[in-house]
Amino acid sequence: MWCYRGGSISAEPRINDRIRVPEVRLVGPSGEQVGIVPLAKALELAQEYDLDLVEVAANARPPVCKLMDYGKFKYESAMKAREARKNQAHTVIKEMKLRPKIDPHDYDTKKGHVVRFLKQGDKVKITIMFRGREQSRPELGYRLLQRLAEDVQDLGFVESNPKQDGRNMIMVLGPHKKKTEAMAEARQAQEARKAEAKANPGRSQNAADADSQAPAEASAEA
Repeated sequence: MWCYRGGSISAEPRINDRIRVPEVRLVGPSGEQVGIVPLAKALELAQEYDLDLVEVAANARPPVCKLMDYGKFKYESAMKAREARKNQAHTVIKEMKLRPKIDPHDYDTKKGHVVRFLKQGDKVKITIMFRGREQSRPELGYRLLQRLAEDVQDLGFVESNPKQDGRNMIMVLGPHKKKTEAMAEARQAQEARKAEAKANPGRSQNAADADSQAPAEASAEA
């Protein structure tokens, strides 16, 4: 009876002399179909082209193998995976807290943060905090949330309508722009600033350095 005695199963494909089958369906270096050939013939062709024989479909009958530069293939695959991780968009929910009777200046400041978050492609959870007698005036919070939603409607939409949650009232705003689009635009803007700084080092360097630093995104409480 067969028994597995531990050890990890490699995810790497079998290459060259690690391939243990009598014959393979061979694919050439440019993707052309060579046909079913004996393993020895496939290995001979790999040596002739100075390439590797790589098993690309082990479960096929017979297994499919391709002639390729396996070291180059692994490097390019790693670079593609790295680029994909770099461009991966993570859903982020920012939070902004306000009081029902917020000062106009504070409101403008908080709205500015919400605008920045939406431009970055992030969702924003808006929390109105009621204290003491303010709890008997929920309409104040509702009107404030409506006002904020209208002020940023060009950048975001109400994803979750205002609802009471204990002493708080909560609304969630979603961005019109996808996270990936926001990231792409941010990279383009950064590259443009770098190009400008390179063209005008004396005038643009300080501005480029300042813009490259992301402002603090901590939630603030009115």
